[in-house]
Parts: sequence; C-alpha cells; structure tokens
Amino acid sequence: MNCQMADILIKGAEGRIEARYLPPRTLKHPVVVLLHPHPLQGGRMDNDVIKAIGSAFHHQGFGTLRFNFRGVGRSEGVYSGGEGELNDAAAVVDWVQSSQKIAHRLWVAGFSFGAWIAMQLLMRRPEIEGFVIASPPAHAFDFSFLAPCPVSGQVLYGNKDSIVPKEPVDIFVEKLKSQRGIKIEYTVIDEADHSFNERLDAFEEGIEKYLEKSAPNFCEHSEFAATF
Repeated sequence: MNCQMADILIKGAEGRIEARYLPPRTLKHPVVVLLHPHPLQGGRMDNDVIKAIGSAFHHQGFGTLRFNFRGVGRSEGVYSGGEGELNDAAAVVDWVQSSQKIAHRLWVAGFSFGAWIAMQLLMRRPEIEGFVIASPPAHAFDFSFLAPCPVSGQVLYGNKDSIVPKEPVDIFVEKLKSQRGIKIEYTVIDEADHSFNERLDAFEEGIEKYLEKSAPNFCEHSEFAATF
C-alpha cells in the first residue's frame, strides 16, 4: 500500500480545507482525524503536539489526516466560534469515508481547543471508535454534551500546565469514567506544560502505550516510518 503523505484540499462549507493525509498501513488499520488548537491563538495542523499525536498513531499503523480549520493556512473562511470548525471536521470525515475506500474504521484526536471539537465530532459520528485528547480546556469550554460519552478513549494532561487548571480536567475525566461500559485512560505527564514542551517524547510514548493496550488487533510495532 502507498504510505506517502499527500497534501490535499477538501471541499468544506466555506470553501477548501487544507489537509495532509497519510494512508493506514493495511486495510484493517483505522484512520485518525487530528484537530489542532485554537485558530485565533496560533493553532494550525503543523502544531508540534498534533504532529506528535499523529506520529504515535502512525507508528501503530493508523492512517492520519490533519487539517487546518477555516481561516488557517490555505483553508478558506473565517473563525466561527466552534460551530463552523465542527463542520470543517465533519467535512474531513466525510472525505475520508467517501474518497478513501480502505478507511473502514475511524478515530479522532485533538489538542486543547481541538480536543473540544473532537469530542463534539465524536458525539455526532457514531462510526468513530475511539479518541485521544490532550490538554482539554475543561475550565473554559462546555463539555456537558458528553452525556453519555459513547466510546472509550485517552485523556492526556501536563502537570505543569499553566493554561488549563488540573481540577476541571480531573472532574471532567471522572465524569467520563462514570459512564457505564466506558474505559478512560487518564495519562498525566510529569513536568509537562500545556504544550508538553520538552516532554513530547514521553507524551508520544504515552499514546503509543495506550493504543497497544486498547487496540491490540491492529497495533503492532514496525520499522515503517514517515516524515510528519
């Protein structure tokens, strides 16, 4: 299978959406859609945390699709407070399902603002099987729509985060854990700030370990690699 990363443009409600797609290793491996931080605060698909998440999934054989929300990079449109960005994410999922016939399974991942959008997308798209989110801004955005959370997943947080307080994240995770039949892995990275600066290796390793445990049927070590 061709596993070269491709720069693509996806049709969205406000025009083109700039994206980068790396196909999954085999037909059985899922595709994860990656959602970046706040567009008005420098968030973009080339964010180091997003690239680290993508690398962790890729090392386990997943396909990855990261994209710029409207108004970022070559993506057309302007920031719309979350609703439009959720529509962008839905358009990307539609593209994966309609254009990539091998993509039979889907996951979603997001960082900061992207974590909030990722969880909303999860609630709207029952075909999504799992999630990984980092530094969810539980102090600033309403996550009450997760009632109940439909699938299991992982939440990562840096214990030196000066932007998102730990207590709201702890409460958020406990609410997710209380859902019947749902398993949530809460991974706190020591000495890591909001963006996991200087700790991205530990951050990426934490995601890979989670995927190995939660998705053993298609996670396997390999020398296969690509440049993100």
